[in-house]
Amino acid sequence: MCKVVAAEYLTLDGVMENPSWTGSYFNDELGEFQHELLFASDALLLGRVTYEGFAAAWPGMTDEQGFAERMNGLPKYVASRTLQAADWNAEIIRGDVATEVARLKQEPGQNLLIYGSAQLVQYLLQHGLIDEYRLMVFPVVLGSGKRLFAEPGPEAAMKLVSSHTTSTGVLVLTYRHAPQAGA
Repeated sequence: MCKVVAAEYLTLDGVMENPSWTGSYFNDELGEFQHELLFASDALLLGRVTYEGFAAAWPGMTDEQGFAERMNGLPKYVASRTLQAADWNAEIIRGDVATEVARLKQEPGQNLLIYGSAQLVQYLLQHGLIDEYRLMVFPVVLGSGKRLFAEPGPEAAMKLVSSHTTSTGVLVLTYRHAPQAGA
């Protein structure tokens, strides 16, 4: 049985859109965290917008650490109602995304990793299908933009499992669902 892990870059005010603001804070510590996360995963689970951006950028990338090779080689599951075709080792999930993700979680293996994909994360949160949130909070306030936890959204109690602050001030938080009081 595998876990669904949402790995997200966020500003202090919760914006996750167009993370061009991450560049000056990215360092070896954050790179190592991302490397460990990717190599602990058997597949990527992406929304259409994130998939299209990644599929346009990643296939031509290489690096000495093997991150790009791993990213390019992993199977990808893309939740989309509009995407007609997918390449880059991807399969389109059409129809009932919650049922398909629940089925994928029953398979043996490592994590199903979500990068970005705000609408998909919000949808899976509503269906209780995300097991862990790896939030990288950057010391930036944008004031506006797409937020990870949009309003209105379901109430979800979380338990902080770990935290680490990088030397550039990025707070890396890991949360899992916690039983709600009185439940």
